[in-house]
Amino acid sequence: MAESRSIHQQDEAFFQRVFLRLQNFFYQQGWQDSPITPKEELLRIKLLQQFWMPLAQQIAEWRQQKTLILGILGGQGTGKTTLAAILTEILAEMELQVCRLSIDDLYKTYADRLQLQQFDPRYRWRGPPGTHDVSLGLSVLKQLRQVSPQHAVAVPRFDKSLHQGAGDRIVPERLTAADVVLFEGWFVGVRPIAPALFNHAPSPIISESDRTFARDINDRLQDYLPLWDELDRLIVLNPVDYRLTLQWRKEAEHMMKATGKPGMSDTEIEEFVQYFWRSLHPELFIPPLLSQPEWVDWIIELDENRLPISIYCPYNPGSD
Repeated sequence: MAESRSIHQQDEAFFQRVFLRLQNFFYQQGWQDSPITPKEELLRIKLLQQFWMPLAQQIAEWRQQKTLILGILGGQGTGKTTLAAILTEILAEMELQVCRLSIDDLYKTYADRLQLQQFDPRYRWRGPPGTHDVSLGLSVLKQLRQVSPQHAVAVPRFDKSLHQGAGDRIVPERLTAADVVLFEGWFVGVRPIAPALFNHAPSPIISESDRTFARDINDRLQDYLPLWDELDRLIVLNPVDYRLTLQWRKEAEHMMKATGKPGMSDTEIEEFVQYFWRSLHPELFIPPLLSQPEWVDWIIELDENRLPISIYCPYNPGSD
């Protein structure tokens, strides 16, 4: 009994250290500018106990003494970047070095994207397959598996504010250690689907030109498969309704404009989000992943408030 009590006390002490670390982190990031209410504190404790901590512990187990490359797939506004930041803090308390990498960090340069847009005006915004340097991503992920003080890795970084919001690459970050790589993005791990599925695609893929664009983007996904092959594990953030991402995007924009920063109107946001739905529609591309345990390890279902309501492994009925 004494040993059991000691282990419990160690777990409790670790939990308290992580909780305080996250509180400080939220303040430093500007995510919290006043003391949290008792209700908010209880919610954070519940999230830490039932969601963030078990996920971090699972990641530590997946690592197995070698660099782990973990993909995090989630649409706009699902909180994948926030989740990666929180996991980084918890894993750091476990004395694990984390490298955070976004699919955005792999964007082609501003000059290259201008050339792409001139060649194909349908690439009006950065984001869809075709706007990234896949070779760069492959090189970086492979190097991160061998990273050491003697073999530092230049991790690409991207600043979305440059060129009036078009964005461009900035000075890479040099890393000399990486136990875990959290590679997140809105289509990380997404795979091509049968072209015939676009014949009766959901809105906003309506016109023949919409269908042609969707098929072309689907073809571009083939170029990303070698990048997905570098993933050791993949987690999917799956809202109960993909259309919630439009609401979340609007809320984020309203909050940003309330601080005095410029932002898009609701009409512009709708046009922006629908552009992404035309390129890789969630109804078409996400369901195939949810029943493929060889591609996806954990699915985290989110409610309308972006809170996890269930965490489960994919189930393939054909595997019985």
